[in-house]
Amino acid sequence: MTAVDEIMSAINDAVTLGRQGDTGAAREQLATLWSGIGANGDPLHRVSLAHFMADLQDHAADALTWDIRALDAADSLTDERARAHHAGLSVRGFYPSLHLNLADNYRRLGAFDTAHQHLEAARARLDDLPEDGYGLGVRAGIANVEAALAGNSTDRLPSHP
Repeated sequence: MTAVDEIMSAINDAVTLGRQGDTGAAREQLATLWSGIGANGDPLHRVSLAHFMADLQDHAADALTWDIRALDAADSLTDERARAHHAGLSVRGFYPSLHLNLADNYRRLGAFDTAHQHLEAARARLDDLPEDGYGLGVRAGIANVEAALAGNSTDRLPSHP
């Protein structure tokens, strides 16, 4: 039997709080957890927390900071560590979503060329995604960000927090 990962449980609790509308409390809980994890802590904890913290930010520059932290953590995460948490996880499967989020942040900041680069990086890794709800959601997100880029829009997309 796998031991419960208390940090991942706390991250999930904060994410649930944010999805229920209490983004301030969710950000506060995640910030406290980040202080304990640190910039050199467990890569799975860092990538998960940073990825979700980015989604809770009101400004694209703040989201970008957290999404860069998530990408950095993914670069040091191993499949072995990811699978210790959940047998179906693969680090390769993280990258399309991470690059999609970076593309959206850069788009919202008006850095369209950089946004296109990250969108291409997301597209290049689509084969690493399963054909499930997660994979379909990332693919739809890519299409939404691509359409916004085509219109030079910096507006927040309702489909991509």
